[in-house]
Amino acid sequence: MVRHAKHLPAKERQGVIVEAVINLAGEKNPDEITTTAIAKHMNLTQGALFRHFPTKASIWEAVVVWVSDQLMNRLDKAVEGIESPLAAMQAMFMAHIDFVAKHPGAPRMLLGELQRKKLSPAKQLVTILFRKYETRLLVHIEKGKAAGELRQTLDNEAAATLFIGTIQGLVVQSLLTGDLNRMRKDAPRVFAIYKRGIEATP
Repeated sequence: MVRHAKHLPAKERQGVIVEAVINLAGEKNPDEITTTAIAKHMNLTQGALFRHFPTKASIWEAVVVWVSDQLMNRLDKAVEGIESPLAAMQAMFMAHIDFVAKHPGAPRMLLGELQRKKLSPAKQLVTILFRKYETRLLVHIEKGKAAGELRQTLDNEAAATLFIGTIQGLVVQSLLTGDLNRMRKDAPRVFAIYKRGIEATP
């Protein structure tokens, strides 16, 4: 449920608008979300909306920044105190799935931006997000090799790409069926298969 945007400090009001867009994206195609729809969803006028964001594009940028910050923070918190690199990767996998289950509009917004032909500021931010994600994974993969948990011959970049792609596959299937709990049920079994492909042979 969206918090009431009136009588809040400007920064908080912007945050409420971002939350509203993500909630709407969980219900409909992001391309169909207009500033009119956002304002109506929040019981605001379009004029009030544009006092916080000058254009629709600036709203989309703020949404991508929010998703990036929230997801990266959750991934970092998920691995705190975990010494095993492989266990840390599993914690990241499950934390990402949990984030999407709670915010289904987030991946729909990101995927929508990636499909655009033009390199918009929002699309650039999505690209940066994926690079940050890959960098974190590569650190754990390299540590996993050093600790003897992962195969020495493992292709680091391919392993990182497959990690992210596997999550995307689970997300797309759940969005198609409308069953977000499916991700949570399937994630442990799917990660177990991924794990067998990268871990060192006993």
